[in-house]
Amino acid sequence: MEKATSIQHIYDLLIKMNHQLEQHQQRESMSILAEIHEHFDGIAALNITDVHVIDCIGRHEPINVTTLAERIELSKGTVSKVSTKLLKEGWIRRTQLNDNKKEIYFRLTPLGKKLFLVHERLHAKVQRQLFEYLSRYSSEELDVLKRLLSDGIGFMEAVERQDKRLESKDM
Repeated sequence: MEKATSIQHIYDLLIKMNHQLEQHQQRESMSILAEIHEHFDGIAALNITDVHVIDCIGRHEPINVTTLAERIELSKGTVSKVSTKLLKEGWIRRTQLNDNKKEIYFRLTPLGKKLFLVHERLHAKVQRQLFEYLSRYSSEELDVLKRLLSDGIGFMEAVERQDKRLESKDM
């Protein structure tokens, strides 16, 4: 197969895979939210962003707004809005460190810890499925896949930086 034809075929496969990933992520998000609502019947509705904020706090507590925003790649404004909702609903609590009374940090409440564990269990299931799927490939094939994915992430980050530069010039 000619190189240009191979590249076009790879592009077509990536578009198809991206579409399938979007559909899978939507189904997975709905599944996670459905299971969470089963465990927390009668509690105010959460969306997947709320769950991911709780997950990040659970993994890195105590954590402040700035670090939380960086880790989940959301704006500080969005994190502040979500954290205000989660505080009000009793999923998280505010704390201060003994050596820094100025900075506000978040920790999970017992209810938040329970949600964190449910979410972690669901992600572990998905991870097991992916590991099982990838185990059919040789170490050499996995190395090529790692390189492809790493290079692809770098490519997409470069495109994003370029788009941001173009947007700032247009303003």
